[in-house]
Amino acid sequence: MTPAQLADTIRRKAASQQGRFIAALAGPPGAGKSTLAEAVVAELGPFARVVPMDGFHYDDAILIARGQQARKGAPDTFDVAGYRHLLTRLQVEDEVAIPVFDRSLELSRGSADLVTADHRILVTEGNYLLLNEAPWTDLAAFFDLTVVIDVPEAELVRRLLDRWNFYGKTPAQARAWIDGNDMPNIRRVTQGSRQADITISWA
Repeated sequence: MTPAQLADTIRRKAASQQGRFIAALAGPPGAGKSTLAEAVVAELGPFARVVPMDGFHYDDAILIARGQQARKGAPDTFDVAGYRHLLTRLQVEDEVAIPVFDRSLELSRGSADLVTADHRILVTEGNYLLLNEAPWTDLAAFFDLTVVIDVPEAELVRRLLDRWNFYGKTPAQARAWIDGNDMPNIRRVTQGSRQADITISWA
C-alpha cells in the first residue's frame, strides 16, 4: 500500500465520522513511521497533521536518575499518561499544542507544534501504540484506525546503522546500541503488539 492509498483509506473512513479522526501508525524502531506519516499527511492535505508519540520521551535527567539512560526508547521510558492526556484533549479541543522530540538534541521540545481547528484528521505515530501491555493498552479507545508497518529485521538493522551513523555514533557504538537497546525494543513491538486494522510493507 502506497502513502496515497493509505491516505485515501483514511479519507474515506474519516468522511463518515463526526469530530477528529485519529489514525495510529505503529511499528518497530527503523520501520519508517515518521517518513510514512509525513507522506500520508502530505497526501491528505492541509486539514491533516502528524502527532508523534516521541514527544513524550522522558528527559535524560530523569532517565539517568532512574538508571534507565541505556534503555532510552524502551516502553517504560515514555510518559504514557501524558500522551494519553494529549489524545483526550485532541478529541475535544480545537487547538492543542503538542511536544516534538528533537533527535539532534536528544530531547523533547514542549509545545513545539500546534494542532488547530482546521486539522480534522490526525496521524499519530510511535513504536508502542499497539503494544499489548498496560498502560499502552489504554490507548486503544482513542484510535479510529490502526496501521502497522512490517519490515524485515535485517532491513531495520541496516536503517538503524545509517541513523546512528548520521547522528555521530561510530560503527561500533551504533552496533552496540542496536544490540543492547534497539533490538530488544524491536522484538517487543513485533512479538507483543495487537493486530492492526491494516498491515503494510514500507521497504
